[in-house]
Amino acid sequence: MLENHCLSPMRHIDFSFYLITDRHQTGGRPLLPLLDRALGAGVKAVQLREKDLDTRSLLELAKELLSLTRKHEGLLFINDRVDLVLALGADGVHLRSDSMPVDAARRVLGSDRLIGVSTHSVKEVLQAESEGADFALLGPIYDTSSKRVYGDPIGLGPLEEASRCSRIPVFAIGGMSEERLPDVRRAGARGVALISAILTAHDVESETGRLIKMLHASR
Repeated sequence: MLENHCLSPMRHIDFSFYLITDRHQTGGRPLLPLLDRALGAGVKAVQLREKDLDTRSLLELAKELLSLTRKHEGLLFINDRVDLVLALGADGVHLRSDSMPVDAARRVLGSDRLIGVSTHSVKEVLQAESEGADFALLGPIYDTSSKRVYGDPIGLGPLEEASRCSRIPVFAIGGMSEERLPDVRRAGARGVALISAILTAHDVESETGRLIKMLHASR
């Protein structure tokens, strides 16, 4: 295992359901009302990931979403934009495996904000841990159209190994569904990250509540 160079104490991650935004997967419905319903149904962490928006538009969307997460006592992570996290006072940043190094983001953000990292192998999870990340997303575990750019599904084996070897929580991403939740939890995942399972649902509240209930039951 890689040596851990993190000087900050490990921060507690008290969520197991990580909702990632994509306003192109809402079936034409406005994004924010759907997120409001998901947060109201129990989601406690949202990652704002709208990579095609310009900075001004992303900032305005982030302001509105921060108000929603505060209303529901949830956390807001912003994808890759450390500057917006600081400007808004958001709860953390989510980094790609090939973007700003975690230790550099930590120096900018300080110890009070959380850092998540997207990873695609056990090695990358351990690297994220060694640099001081608070949690990692690992995948794609199963095949999903939104993650095919990152290669073939890695399956449950790496998830099990990463969850066993790493001290930081590991979340499964890629093809997550109701039927697969027990499998990824048995493999050691702290939780799951989802996009389409929630944003495409006809009844966001019911689907969110059902998935959260199953996630808790499969601990």
